[in-house]
Amino acid sequence: MTNGNDNGEARGGEKSGKRAKRFGIDHASGRLMLGSFSIGLPRSPIARMGIGVALILCGFLGFLPILGFWMLPLGFLVLSHDLPVARRLRRRLAVWWHRRRKPAE
Repeated sequence: MTNGNDNGEARGGEKSGKRAKRFGIDHASGRLMLGSFSIGLPRSPIARMGIGVALILCGFLGFLPILGFWMLPLGFLVLSHDLPVARRLRRRLAVWWHRRRKPAE
């Protein structure tokens, strides 16, 4: 499957050999992007919200062996696709993180 780009560059002028380091949900493909990994999500908003809530609830049991605290931010990331409050908080966090990581000029 191609992206319709014949000049060998990916979106944003990046070479196709390198994968973009993105975190969030790609609205075009409906996939959760975690750096260079991607995970498919259901099309149904109810199913996505159920998965997000389940991840958050299991994240509270992070002291157990298989479950972990890593599930909390992942659950909020999935919920931010459908809930405006979570989306606003995620965007504020992304802007804050970008400003923090930007070198002083």
